[in-house]
Amino acid sequence: MGKQRKEKMIQQTLVLVKPDGVKRGLIGEIISRFERRGLKIVAMKLTVIGPDFAKKHYFDVCERRGEKILKANVDFITSGPVLAMVLEGVDAIDIVRKIVGSTEPKSAPVGTIRGDYTHMSYGHADEKGIVTKNVVHASSNENDAIKEISLWFSIDEMHDYKISCEEHVM
Repeated sequence: MGKQRKEKMIQQTLVLVKPDGVKRGLIGEIISRFERRGLKIVAMKLTVIGPDFAKKHYFDVCERRGEKILKANVDFITSGPVLAMVLEGVDAIDIVRKIVGSTEPKSAPVGTIRGDYTHMSYGHADEKGIVTKNVVHASSNENDAIKEISLWFSIDEMHDYKISCEEHVM
């Protein structure tokens, strides 16, 4: 395998601990799951975002699901602090998606973040007219990861360093 393919396998992805996860005191537990798997945190910050920033983050939601869903997502993500982090590792996007579980909490397997800490269904959220609270956001694919990371972090906020487990995957 050439160096180019090896470099392509090392990915970065955005993870957000949403206001429900922050308010429930799950930040440490969530971070530890990623670190135990060997993923490296290359950027992290606790922040409160405004509606304009939230709309930029959820722009694609409006196109796919409509203005009402966009408003619900914006209202929720701006309701309290959010922990934003960039994780890096081999096939990080797919690994992170496995760790967080299905977007709909009731479908997320036990052992995943959403499967262990949430149980809401889309149907319940729709009936109540609320957003599906699922503790975390994780980039869906490489294109989303690139867009989301550049929205949430400047290049000066990203850090390159070695962690001990890298010797096992590099």
